[in-house]
Amino acid sequence: MIDEIIKSYEARDLEALDRLAVPKYRELNKTKKFRSALMLSCNNIKHLSKIESLEADCIMLNLEDGVSKEEKPFALALCAIFLSRLQKCDKKLVVRVNALDEGGYDEITYLNQFMPDAIRIPKIKTAEEVRAVHALVQDEIEIHLSIETAEAWNNLAELSVNKRVNTFYMGILDLFADMGLSQGLIQLENPTMQYMLSHFLITCKSIRVKPVSFVFQEFRDLDTFTKWIELEKSMGYDAKGCISPKQVELANEVFVDKEEEIKRAKVIVKLFEMHQEEGISGFVDEEYGFIDEPIYKGALKLLEGIE
Repeated sequence: MIDEIIKSYEARDLEALDRLAVPKYRELNKTKKFRSALMLSCNNIKHLSKIESLEADCIMLNLEDGVSKEEKPFALALCAIFLSRLQKCDKKLVVRVNALDEGGYDEITYLNQFMPDAIRIPKIKTAEEVRAVHALVQDEIEIHLSIETAEAWNNLAELSVNKRVNTFYMGILDLFADMGLSQGLIQLENPTMQYMLSHFLITCKSIRVKPVSFVFQEFRDLDTFTKWIELEKSMGYDAKGCISPKQVELANEVFVDKEEEIKRAKVIVKLFEMHQEEGISGFVDEEYGFIDEPIYKGALKLLEGIE
């Protein structure tokens, strides 16, 4: 099927891609325990085809920034195709749609039938907008918000209008631009930056929302990236947006909670062996997401290493 997808995309045959986008039932990944959220542009078939082999806990299927206006219809169709291909996935699959007034509402309506684990809304501003999204998004799908406008920052504590609105991402570049702040302030020792990280974290935690720290754009500067995630972990963060596999590797390493990992492994082993007795080798747990034999074996290996 990949060959057919590539052929249709390269021929710019949107109708053919739409025919390949067939809604199928998906077992949603409900986990909130992801450490790395890797951004993938939905018009890059090569990257989309590697989703299952990536190390990121969460895959951000991006329809917004980095996807040109001409590419957006193709990206949306490809996003739907790969969601339908991944009926079970141990990665949390989140679709970042376009801004609500730039096609976001239509994309949400279309994507409902393909059941991403969550839909991420950029450029959000008010609780009223979030309520409108909540009314539109299919009931089982989570709602995540990008905090990248001054108005959203001002309304931060009011934006989680329902328990499905459970994750916020700090969009630092857009946020600074909207506030009229220089990007030169985005430095490890800058007090404004440290205040914003602290405020975002504490506000999110106080309303029971998972805070995900900002994407560090200089993906080749791994030393500085490591310093950022070490600082963020010391503050209380447990997840960061990423744009490269190496960033993912470092985020997963730094944000690991050893006690939580051991607890998770023990639960996975117990759950898998219980299901195995009933002849079930793959299932979805509400807290830990999709569990199958490879994940069970990984949990066993982790527990063997601490004995």
